[in-house]
Amino acid sequence: MKKIPIGISSCLLGHPVRFDSGHKRDSYIVGTLGEFFEFYPFCPEVAIGLGVPRPTLHLVKANGEIRCVGVKDAGHDVTGDLRAYATREQPAFAELCGYILKKDSPSCGMERVKVYATGQPNREGAGIYAAEMMRNNPLLPVEEEGRLGDAGLRENFIQRVYVFYRWKQLLAEGLTANGLMTFHARHKLIIMSHADYRELGQLLAGMTKDNVAEMAGSYIRQLMAILKIVVNRGNHVNVLQHIQGYLKKELSADDKAELCEIIERYRDGEVPLIVPLTLLKHHFRKSPDTYIENSYYMSPYPQELSLVNQL
Repeated sequence: MKKIPIGISSCLLGHPVRFDSGHKRDSYIVGTLGEFFEFYPFCPEVAIGLGVPRPTLHLVKANGEIRCVGVKDAGHDVTGDLRAYATREQPAFAELCGYILKKDSPSCGMERVKVYATGQPNREGAGIYAAEMMRNNPLLPVEEEGRLGDAGLRENFIQRVYVFYRWKQLLAEGLTANGLMTFHARHKLIIMSHADYRELGQLLAGMTKDNVAEMAGSYIRQLMAILKIVVNRGNHVNVLQHIQGYLKKELSADDKAELCEIIERYRDGEVPLIVPLTLLKHHFRKSPDTYIENSYYMSPYPQELSLVNQL
């Protein structure tokens, strides 16, 4: 499988582009994710000609509007330049399947960036470039490098990247009603772990040969919004029990009791998700089921990422 194209703040790859000529190389991103993702670096502050090193910037709120200005020179306003750069790079963003931003940056921060007004700063802002880029690409999975340290947020982001990558493959192969239905069927259990999948199913039930493109647009917008919901143990337990139902005629009483016990131990936080998934895969190797075999739920991304080992 070829590497998936991902946008990233240049400093996270070790590029010396920060205001102090330094970088913020992230070993997990470069080492682990770099095995599966092809990174396309962007540094908006350098791109708009600010240079390295450069005076520091921050976000300031005045007259109800947030601007990106110099810390020492409030007249140095680069808000428009950062937004224009995000718009100019739109063709490059359209090729990406995800984006990793630098936290706390007045240009690249995804959320909770300090905004200065009267008194103490409030963490209520987003980097000017980041906000424009996300507004222009609402389907694109976006995350900050700091939040990737959280196992649940990390798994959520990478899962969204792989779903979006498969979606782009579907479009590249030529969108058809059958292809869209197959895509939904293979992701149904993943959707179930985030929310009620029936709404998306009902949407597709209204599909005809004449409105496939329209339905596909509505479908992917709703799907990517649903996938932003971080899955908890209770959600996974519901899916695991649903999958277990496909084995009700194949399992012996002892095997069923063992599987139920493992799922409950996962619910209680005694074992990670990989444990019930491994046991289910073992049983399905002995008793194959086409629907489960085609589902992405138990193998949503390369197992080498070891994401479910920490959930």
